[in-house]
Amino acid sequence: MRPDTPAEHTAEAERLIRTATRYPEDQEPLLLQAAAHLELADARERASALYDQLLSASPANPHLIKALQAANLWEYGHEAEARALISGIRAAAPTDPAPWEVIAEALESHDELEASHECFTEAATLLTSEDTPLTHATTALLTGRHRVRRLLGLPHDDWDMVADTRHTGPIPLDELHDPKRIWALGSDDPAELRAEIARLRAELGDRRAALSRPFPVAILHWPARELSELLTSYPTLATEYPTREAHLTAVESSLRALSASGTTNLGIVTGSVPSYEAFAASEKTSPASPALLPEYATTLAARGKATPWPPTPTAPCWCTSGKPYAECHGIIDA
Repeated sequence: MRPDTPAEHTAEAERLIRTATRYPEDQEPLLLQAAAHLELADARERASALYDQLLSASPANPHLIKALQAANLWEYGHEAEARALISGIRAAAPTDPAPWEVIAEALESHDELEASHECFTEAATLLTSEDTPLTHATTALLTGRHRVRRLLGLPHDDWDMVADTRHTGPIPLDELHDPKRIWALGSDDPAELRAEIARLRAELGDRRAALSRPFPVAILHWPARELSELLTSYPTLATEYPTREAHLTAVESSLRALSASGTTNLGIVTGSVPSYEAFAASEKTSPASPALLPEYATTLAARGKATPWPPTPTAPCWCTSGKPYAECHGIIDA
């Protein structure tokens, strides 16, 4: 069950902090999730402390953490600090769309529409070009920019047209971003209220899709030592992994079948028993349950742990044999 109340969000944050202590290699994504739960629990000072802890440890995504810190600080009265962080991020001009979106939306939420529009436009100028295909993240920037321009009453430009074209929801962006929509919320007409609820649901769906970073469809691989430990600890999983050779063959054949069916963005994630047991504890499920294995693989992929498949023919095979992929699991059957 997903957390709902402040107490549940606080409990989930505490669990994530404990897990981060056990697995320092995954500390950054775990503490970012914990900070998000603390914000939802309105424990913003504790969330701020987590952001400071991350920034003191040479994080992989410092601009994103600073952006989240800025948005959080502004929400509980530290506007000057938030503005300083936002100015620093804009000056640094990161090539990751995420911090741009966070700071632009923070400015928008505090009625700084001109500054928000400037942020979205700076990001679009920096990260989009005719030679660079749009991603979910850069499309989200153009969608946010479209929304702010509607609030400012600005006419459509080329990027607005792109946002309209990329929008796949049932309700046009112009309607979703119409400032007058809010008036419908004060209506006494049930039909108007139902229509507005439908619009809000559509917008929420679009927002979730825009924020969802695509990650590979991933197959779980257990190195020899980890597989041996896994089966020793949880013998019931032998039905899934009768032998190591069968496991390796199943990984490659599954990926080939997915590729043949048209599935793209495939990857392999490598499991470890301590990580798997921690995941099982977080899901309140026994590690002996075979149904947990695909969920574990998906979670590892979502945390950026997937290696793209297939490797190049001359690259080492994913199975860690040390052989080139073309001479190992990449051999094409006659």
